[in-house]
Amino acid sequence: MNLLDKIREPADVKKLNNTELEKLAAEIRRELVRTVARTGGHLAPNLGVVELTLALHSVFDLPRDKIIWDVGHQCYVHKILTGRLSRFATLRQYGGLSGFPKRAESLYDAFDTGHSSTSISAALGFALARDLKGDDYQVVAVIGDGALTGGMAFEAMNHAGHLKTNLIVILNDNEMSISAPVGGMAAYLSRMRTDPMYSRSKEELENLLNRLPHVGPRVLKVIERLKDSFKYLVVPGMLFEELGFTYLGPIDGHNVALLKEVLQRARATRGPVLVHVITTKGKGYRPAEVNPGRFHGIGPFDPETGEPLKKEGPPTYTSVFGAEMVRQGEKNSQLVAITAAMPEGTGLMPFARRFPKRFFDVGIAEQHALTLAAGLSAAGFKPVVAIYSTFLQRAVDQVIHDIALMGLPVVLAIDRAGVVGEDGETHQGLFDLALLRCVPGMVVMAPKDEQELRHMLATAIQYNGPAALRYPRGEGIGVPLTGPAQPLPIGKGEVLRQGKDVAILALGPLVYAALAAAEELAGRGIEAAVINPRFVKPLDADLILTWADKTGCLVTVEEHVLAGGFGSAVLELLAAMGKTGVRVHCLGIDDKFVGHGKADVLREHLGLTPAGIAASVQEALAGRKKTVARKLSAREISGG
Repeated sequence: MNLLDKIREPADVKKLNNTELEKLAAEIRRELVRTVARTGGHLAPNLGVVELTLALHSVFDLPRDKIIWDVGHQCYVHKILTGRLSRFATLRQYGGLSGFPKRAESLYDAFDTGHSSTSISAALGFALARDLKGDDYQVVAVIGDGALTGGMAFEAMNHAGHLKTNLIVILNDNEMSISAPVGGMAAYLSRMRTDPMYSRSKEELENLLNRLPHVGPRVLKVIERLKDSFKYLVVPGMLFEELGFTYLGPIDGHNVALLKEVLQRARATRGPVLVHVITTKGKGYRPAEVNPGRFHGIGPFDPETGEPLKKEGPPTYTSVFGAEMVRQGEKNSQLVAITAAMPEGTGLMPFARRFPKRFFDVGIAEQHALTLAAGLSAAGFKPVVAIYSTFLQRAVDQVIHDIALMGLPVVLAIDRAGVVGEDGETHQGLFDLALLRCVPGMVVMAPKDEQELRHMLATAIQYNGPAALRYPRGEGIGVPLTGPAQPLPIGKGEVLRQGKDVAILALGPLVYAALAAAEELAGRGIEAAVINPRFVKPLDADLILTWADKTGCLVTVEEHVLAGGFGSAVLELLAAMGKTGVRVHCLGIDDKFVGHGKADVLREHLGLTPAGIAASVQEALAGRKKTVARKLSAREISGG
């Protein structure tokens, strides 16, 4: 029997000796590769934290002690060790285990995470709650070196160092976030990993310095300065020490015995402690070690070769955007591209290779990315910030205060808009329209297909003000990509199908689902017009009002929350124009978060399919007929 089959809870891990833990680590890696090869997921990060997770479960007493995983995409080993092995095959599947920590899923998951750089703040909150209650449990935050580029992490460390409460921060340093990290922190950690001076123990050096003589006040002052300068040169982790943390490391993150020893020491240390652990992303699976970026988050693959199983299809919206950025960059020397640690995920690598001096990866720092773009724009350049919808949420203040307030021509290329899929609640891009539609001067677009995406990028670049285009994750429709991209007239939609009974206004690629729904409805004797609005802001008011008068019934369709979305904009327009007699049915996401599962499964569940749209149209028409019938009845009663 494998050791893994005997693990039901963290207490079972504590019973194993170091040799058994090493054997268990190998078994866990095999399970990770086997499962993620089928379900897809974050493989490389989890392979890198196997020994660290085993050491954490050996030293700390879960669930009394709290472990908070930054981002949380490296929590698979933790899930396996906390009674979820039997369900691990359901990872990221609809109704199955989440790919991130979830309090609702297990009492061993202390805090839901999904975005970067939040763990230390949350952990400090737990630590303060513990102190206020007079309790004494341990709180541990596990954060990667990539996440440490996020300013929020330093805000939390600054506060923790000031408070001096007991808190353990584990810096999982694998020299990677999703892509290679950038900036001064990355360089600092690199020096600590490679400089032999840092191998000396902190205590040894401090003892040496303390033996320096104190001879008079003036000499003493000089010697104290000399001590500080010497410590900055040779003591590892002085940056963290200056923030108020006791620094331990760097240590080998794949040596279970050493990890346990250092974590025990951290547990016994008063005040905030930072344990610097060096790991290898993708450890133990050769394809992931060679290419950790590709295996950071990957779809189903052949575990023998590491090659993806996905069949060839149309290009993705992301790749079409990336290729068009290069074309636009060749025409416009003022065009610059910005990403927050996602050069590959946003499709900007071709632009980065073609125009390296006009490409800026700021690390996991979305707020900085947007204000950097504002500065570039104010100085005469045309910045395009490529960012996932879910991560744009982190920089809304910068969009309003630093870009829109000055009317600066900055382009927001919002990738992964709408239902994203297996990553679940934290990653679904369902709030960007509501966040941007209220911003004065902002133009907001949604292409129906990859060809229109090209035109909308050209439109946004030409526009002399802030503009955003949102497009989904995954493959395009498969339409031909022909000719140069042409700017579209701002605020003008298009009619794709005529009909007298109802007008379906579908946003983005849902236009094609609406066309299919119209065909289905035609077989039932219902003539549905289909309109591609193109613009959420400004709306094509003339077009919408014309079809409201023609049909008396509108159905809006969007992959976005209904509150504040496209449907809300249409309702506001009709109310403002006094069109109170028009029946409007809004189809989108109700007041709820959308969980994880394949995107097609989620869309079916949400009614965002041809069948779902057709059903909504029939409900809308039935509601209109009932309203008319009630009015007639009232007339008859009054003798009209």
